[in-house]
Amino acid sequence: MIKIIGGEFRGRNILASPGKTTRPMTAMVKKSLFDTLAPYMIDANVADIYCGTGTIGLEALSRGARLCHFAEMDRHALDLLRRNIETLNVAGSSVIWAGDVVRRLRQWLDEMNEPLDLAFVDPPFPAVREWDWSAVQETIFDPLAAKMSAGGLVALRLPAETDHPENIGDLQLARTKHYGGMKVLLLERADKET
Repeated sequence: MIKIIGGEFRGRNILASPGKTTRPMTAMVKKSLFDTLAPYMIDANVADIYCGTGTIGLEALSRGARLCHFAEMDRHALDLLRRNIETLNVAGSSVIWAGDVVRRLRQWLDEMNEPLDLAFVDPPFPAVREWDWSAVQETIFDPLAAKMSAGGLVALRLPAETDHPENIGDLQLARTKHYGGMKVLLLERADKET
């Protein structure tokens, strides 16, 4: 069990699933990240990609996000995610995308009726260490950038030692936050010409 640390559900316990496929953020890291993201949170349309049991997306809903799309493939994590959504009574503010993110993210995003304001991307670290950045740009970050609102933000968690490009397609690195063995890249969507 871990706790929601801020907002409407502060102090409520939710299920976490430690193991090979999910790694919940510590409370200290989560607090720091959400303090930084507070201006983006209110009434936001959010995606929690590689969400595990939904700890980040549920924190976003607790802090004022209007809607969260949770994307996960692991069946055990999805079961716990559904239980967490029920525990917090946020089914009306939650959409679950169950399946392979790399293969299905573009389709899921295309089916949305409105742009995203904020996206959390928290892939399994062993997979990240093997990433071909041009391939993940095409399958994950280009579809996200195309669906982001003007000024939208993507928060990407990586192992601290991971080399990464400064820009990923239309997403430009705005800031990097370091936390021990991990880092979070804050990527802004470049404003599109209208």
